[in-house]
Amino acid sequence: MPQLNPDLWFLILVFSWVIFLTIIPTKVLNHMTPNEPAPMGEEKHKAESWAWPW
Repeated sequence: MPQLNPDLWFLILVFSWVIFLTIIPTKVLNHMTPNEPAPMGEEKHKAESWAWPW
């Protein structure tokens, strides 16, 4: 019964983990975000209180 022989299945497991740990992260990390965040100024923003009409 071939399913009891772990040699082939272990080889497939090792190769799939090699692909998952080496090739896929480099491809994912090479993507850039379309809108890079702009750096904010050093001044603090003043929060104004609301003028409630009642």
